[in-house]
Amino acid sequence: MARIDDYIAAKKIAVQKLANETFSTIAKRTGFELPEPNVLRVPFLDRVYSVHYPGFDFSDEKYGDKEAPIQEQILILHYMLAPETPGPTGNWVAYREIPGAAFYFSAFVKRAVDPLKKTFGRNAAGLNQASLQLGGKAVEPGDAAFEFSLFPRVRIRLILWEGDAEFAPEANILFDDTVGKIFSPEDIAWLAGMLVYRLMALSSPSGPNQAV
Repeated sequence: MARIDDYIAAKKIAVQKLANETFSTIAKRTGFELPEPNVLRVPFLDRVYSVHYPGFDFSDEKYGDKEAPIQEQILILHYMLAPETPGPTGNWVAYREIPGAAFYFSAFVKRAVDPLKKTFGRNAAGLNQASLQLGGKAVEPGDAAFEFSLFPRVRIRLILWEGDAEFAPEANILFDDTVGKIFSPEDIAWLAGMLVYRLMALSSPSGPNQAV
């Protein structure tokens, strides 16, 4: 498991690379809104961040000075660094089909697929409710299936089949096939896990845990 020092170092590297680019280049590539000069408006899951150029400091529109989780900051910065690609193709692939993902497959299952099944495997209605709160769009097939736009060029689908007395629950997570051109396999596993855990938090009686 990565230590906080590793996350701090990863953020520092990303910020150094981005600081060498112009704001207009980054803005055009990412597709984020520009509410004011040198500021990117970044919706992510159920939060919205303002990211300030050239220091790439994050502020939360709703929670003010509450710091964004550093894992989220790194994913957003890595998205900003990704080369410009055409929009999503609508061609869906499993995690194993992403180039280089085989090494991280067990971590992906542990971080995203297993929690999805454990939490919602006998509660498709809970996944439906949480997904709608997070802006998911219902799709087929499955007892509950939703598509999420996590960034302007990144799409993920969660598909759940409820278990019963005879069959165990099953779940699948699919990605638009452009995702491997934007994120590393490790980042993709983190991204899927963040989505699942935010849905879990939204479905809990106490509501979302902002630290997820």
